Amino acid sequence: MKMLINVPETVVADALRGMAAAHPELTVDVERRVVVRRDAPVAGRVALVSGGGSGHEPLHAGFVGPGMLAAACPGEVFTSPVPDQMVRAAAAVDSGQGVLFVVKNYTGDVLNFEMAAELAEEEGIRVQRVLVNDDVAVTDSLYTAGRRGTGATLFVEKIAGAAAEEGAPLDHVAAVARRVNESSRSFGVALSPCTTPAKGSPTFELPPGELELGVGIHGEPGRERRPMMTSGEIADFAVHAVLDDLEPRGPVIALVNGMGATPLLELYGFNAEVQRVLGERGVPVARTLVGNYVTSLDMAGCSVTLCAVDEELLRLWDAPVSTPALRWGR
Repeated sequence: MKMLINVPETVVADALRGMAAAHPELTVDVERRVVVRRDAPVAGRVALVSGGGSGHEPLHAGFVGPGMLAAACPGEVFTSPVPDQMVRAAAAVDSGQGVLFVVKNYTGDVLNFEMAAELAEEEGIRVQRVLVNDDVAVTDSLYTAGRRGTGATLFVEKIAGAAAEEGAPLDHVAAVARRVNESSRSFGVALSPCTTPAKGSPTFELPPGELELGVGIHGEPGRERRPMMTSGEIADFAVHAVLDDLEPRGPVIALVNGMGATPLLELYGFNAEVQRVLGERGVPVARTLVGNYVTSLDMAGCSVTLCAVDEELLRLWDAPVSTPALRWGR
């Protein structure tokens, strides 16, 4: 496989050096693998910290900045960061108001963030954790007990980050984050497998004429494989799977997310089909975001995430944000 890299061993470090050069508003510690907003700690504000394996960019480091995360901890490709990174990040951003860890539901992330929370509290940092587990495709998978954490991570980090930016206390920021997670559901589809730099070949086999319905962001198996479907057929399957579990009573925010190798031309066309299905189900769409936000290296495919919102959550979604990957209102 052809990749735009030097050697697999330095992929993450090289990417972090490039991020540092492109975004002087961030403090990037390449050696210790921590990305922090340069103005941290922000006095009187709760700080959000997240992280996970690399390969899902712009998640999480691309969401560091005012209105979202205070810091992110990138691990090796598809590998959890270690507790030392998380403690270092928490210490760098804590203003005395506490830190919220946003954790995707993968076993390594859960265990390491739990250990980091204990270590941070021993250093006098108040920590709460929120677990993101929005994927409706399967209950248990290769890396999880329970549902996987996927696209709703963006909603949690943005909406809870806005609450923190407004000066809300830690308990309230954590409650908002949990409410967003409980109000969100996702479903992903793979058209091709992904390729890790270390392996240099596809991580799983997917014949050219088939797709994987319900794939995970590491290439974990989904619900079933089928012969290739049209955009409209995929939208029917994915949106119905989400709505049958979420059952929103009011408007939603829709995220139509690319897995890394799907062109925007296709994603916008797929969004048209997603909007069609939502209209047929009588679900009003308050906001829509289309693009590559929670990816899986070079996987071709897409995911749909819906978040049922009320006036408060929608206001926090619309609040200003300024990060490398998400910015509006400033």
